[in-house]
Amino acid sequence: MFQKFQEKWKVGPVQLFIILLTFALGGTLTGMIGRRIMNLIPVDGIVWVIIYIIVMTLIWPLMVILVSIPMGQFIFFRNYLARIAARFTGKQKNLPVSPNLNSPSTQAPSSTEKSSPVNLAIFASGTGTNARKILEHFSKHPGIKVALVVSNKPAAGVLDVAKDFGVPTFLIEKEEFFRGHSYIPLLKEIGIDFIILAGFLWKIPPALVAAYPSRMINIHPALLPKYGGKGMYGKFVHEAVIAAGEQESGITIHYVDEQYDHGATIFQATCRVEDGETPETLAEKIHALEHAHFPRVVEEAILSQLVKNH
Repeated sequence: MFQKFQEKWKVGPVQLFIILLTFALGGTLTGMIGRRIMNLIPVDGIVWVIIYIIVMTLIWPLMVILVSIPMGQFIFFRNYLARIAARFTGKQKNLPVSPNLNSPSTQAPSSTEKSSPVNLAIFASGTGTNARKILEHFSKHPGIKVALVVSNKPAAGVLDVAKDFGVPTFLIEKEEFFRGHSYIPLLKEIGIDFIILAGFLWKIPPALVAAYPSRMINIHPALLPKYGGKGMYGKFVHEAVIAAGEQESGITIHYVDEQYDHGATIFQATCRVEDGETPETLAEKIHALEHAHFPRVVEEAILSQLVKNH
């Protein structure tokens, strides 16, 4: 039975378990709230039964959606309920319950195939300070918007930042990301055109890189090609820069390829490394450069790519 659900919804075993748990919790909440409501209605007999059915029918979708948000399954249940509604109204939409994992398309939509705005997905693992600056920058942009914030950590502060801006969030699982479909069908379904890595600590799988050629941008807290590679992030970068006696450091904004911190450089900015500099003080300088330049450079890179593809 479970195998049939996996095939029907095109999900892995871990996501299937979370989906079924969400159904169960949503149903439990529906029953609890439904009984409370019915206790306030002074009717009995067949009228009570009819009202009970109506109340439960109205409450259940709300409870399931509510539970799906912290469970990281909002998009799945949004589409699931939309399909149910479409059946009842007779307006069947081309909206899959889950992404089509067998879709042959691996290319991001071009500017001629998709009307504005251009949709961005921000991938982040931490507090989300860079994500906040990007969200602020594009909050009123006429042609570019942040459509999704993705994280690999349930407690990441960036998820709260996304909520402040009313942007949907999505939690990814390691198994699906590296050995599954890398969430490419989900990103295509939502219509993501560019991916911005803003402190995302997992290496990007080759399939996802191939799906967004020159459409995935990362920021690194050093002047590449120095001090890049596996394990070189945050304070580890700043410690290495200071230990090497460098007189300057900075940021590198670059396209993402299949190697750590290796893609073509888009922009660099520098700052002095003073005598007595600590990783903490250097981090403050780097953060100032990131916040000052990252959103603007992302916008310029996106517009440049759109012009090339037009």
